[in-house]
This record gives sequence, C-alpha cells and structure tokens, in this order.
Amino acid sequence: MSNPVREAHARIRAFIHRTPVLTSRTLDAESGNRVFLKCENFQRAGAFKFRGACNAVLQLAPEEKQRGVVTHSSGNHAQALALAARLTGVTCRVVMPANAPEIKRRATAGYGAEIIPCEPTLQARLAAASRVVADTGAVLIPPYDDDRIIAGQGTAALELLEDVPELEAIFAPVGGGGLLAGTALAAQTAARPPRVIGCEPAGADDAYRSFKTGVRVEHAVPHTIADGLRTTLGARNFEIIRRHVADIVLVAEEEIVEAMRFVWERMKIIIEPSSAVAVAPVLFRKAGLAAKKIGVILSGGNADVETFFAALRSSLRQ
Repeated sequence: MSNPVREAHARIRAFIHRTPVLTSRTLDAESGNRVFLKCENFQRAGAFKFRGACNAVLQLAPEEKQRGVVTHSSGNHAQALALAARLTGVTCRVVMPANAPEIKRRATAGYGAEIIPCEPTLQARLAAASRVVADTGAVLIPPYDDDRIIAGQGTAALELLEDVPELEAIFAPVGGGGLLAGTALAAQTAARPPRVIGCEPAGADDAYRSFKTGVRVEHAVPHTIADGLRTTLGARNFEIIRRHVADIVLVAEEEIVEAMRFVWERMKIIIEPSSAVAVAPVLFRKAGLAAKKIGVILSGGNADVETFFAALRSSLRQ
C-alpha cells in the first residue's frame, strides 16, 4: 500500500542527509528505557524542516518555479526553504517575525532568501505572506499546514524505523504539527506501529488542549524558550494527530533547559530547545513508559549560542 511518507522519501533522498541514530547508556538508565535519538540536528540547514521544504519544492511545476516561493517562519522552515530553493534555482522570500533568533535570521539570508520582517503574531505573518503572493505571484509554501510538508517531515521517523526495527514508541515535539503528523503517518508503515507521543511546552499548550478536547485551538499566546514550537497547530496536522497520535505530554521550561543541558553535556552534541522538548518527557519519566524501546526525534540544532559566548568573552576580561 502506498504511503505519502514513503513517496516523499523516494523523492528527496538524493538531497537530504540520512541522519544518524545515537544512544546514551546514561539516558537509558535515567529513563528506564532503551532510547534511540534520531539526530536531525545534523540535517542540512540544521533541522528536520529541510525534509518537508525539499519535498514541497521538488513538486512545483516549472511555471511555479519561475514565480518563486514564499513562506512565513521564525527560523528553521525559513532556512530549510531558502536552501531547498537555492538548490533548485528558485527565488525565495521569507516573512520572519521580529523576535526570530538572530542565528536563524542570518542563516536564512545566507542561503540567499529575501527576508521580509513582520510583527511576531501569526496574523501578521499570514498577512505579510499574502501581500508577497499578491505582489510577486510567488507560491506560498506553508511551514506546517501542508500535505507535502507533513509527508516530508515524516521521512525522519521512516528512517528511524528502518534503522531501529520494532520501536514501541516515538516521541516528537509539536508546534505547528508538521513533524508530529508526519511521524504519525510514518508509524503506520511499520508492521507493528509504535505509539506516537507528542511533546509540547506547558507554556505553549495549544496542541495539548486541542488533542484533549477534540477542538483545535486556533489562537494562543505562547510563552516558551522553545522558539520553534510557538506556532499554533495546523488544521491538516490536527486531523492526522487526532487519528494516529496516542498522547501529547507537557513539559515545564525548567525541564526543557535541563534536558537540553543533559544532551549537550552527556552526548556532546548541540540541540536547540525545541529538540529538548522531546527529550524531557523521556528523561523525567513523564509518559509512564518503562523497559520499552523508544525513539526520540531530535528536531534541530540551531541554538542561539551568542549568550554563551558573550559570557565566555566577559570572563576573559575579568
């Protein structure tokens, strides 16, 4: 039976990195499970988002490629689409909120995209992107509420399931829902589909509330260090999540920071706060699982390290 995630993987495999799966004996001991981390922090453009962006751009008609693409994003999707567009010779414009991390703004510009600033609200982002479409004819590539994006994002979990058969659960962070929905679709390709568990900051819990009530929360004011998860759950994403996701768990800001520190210190790899949101429920045993074979999607590694290096430079002057 065909699956959109399998089709997406066949389409994009020549462009993406097949990212490694890492383990940690300390994480296993702390969590009481066998944990396998899918390291999308090593993906091109630093995050899983390149998978979906690449899948969307590769499906554009020749006439659409001539018109270029536009999106709205706080960072990772912006970088991903900019890179995918550059690799295929397509003009890219990105609407970015004023509070987007500077590291992601610089990277997006570095990939050749034209950056259009806007106020840090979803309404402002949508309005600015609509103006670009009207003025230039560019094709809108949404950051998450799009079937092409969802299928592309699911290829990370597809690879994880190929590399680590018989997983019993997969944890993935949820913001707009592209990764979680795609992971849920990918899980359906397994002979024995694992439970898919979404992970969300307590300060940005619209997906959790939507999942628990069955009614999508369309407006929310997020307060979280996980900047990649400040977006509101998409409509397509919600329908897939409702059907195929087992649960969504919430984590506190302190738990996000501690999980991020744990991975940096113990595994010697850099992940961003949004990635740590999927590690925290495993590390702090918040999902009620024990002695299970668990996969975790580390969604990206585009952490803003300027504060850290500023502190180091300051210490040199003391």
